[in-house]
Amino acid sequence: SLKHARERVLELGFGEPKLQHESWSLSQLLQHLAQSVEYSMAGYPEMKNAVFRAVIGNAAFAVFNARGAMSHSLTEPIPGAPALSPNTLVKDSMHRLIDALAAFEAWGGPLKPHFAYGALDKEQYTRAHLMHLANHWTQIKSK
Repeated sequence: SLKHARERVLELGFGEPKLQHESWSLSQLLQHLAQSVEYSMAGYPEMKNAVFRAVIGNAAFAVFNARGAMSHSLTEPIPGAPALSPNTLVKDSMHRLIDALAAFEAWGGPLKPHFAYGALDKEQYTRAHLMHLANHWTQIKSK
């Protein structure tokens, strides 16, 4: 659930988590996750073409949704998104992600199409965000 996701993000503040793959810092990873949630409400900066979204993206989401888990490149930024800041404090990135998840949960307006999957309703987007977080959470190890 989105509530459980927010709790898991908060738990990061009570340890010394490290990433198994150091392409991004923990702060950058949290920024990436926040961007994804924020863009579902505000719109993604760049979109895959309509054919990609309708065929490949739609099929990919259907597979992820059916198996209840996502697998994707864990180091690939969102197309067109601003660079992830290596100087942002982890606590600030945690708060950004928690705020984005809370805003999404409260969101009553129309959602913007996903850059790869296309149009998703609130339930589908919730599932996509949770699977995205879970996929990236596999990178985090606690000391």
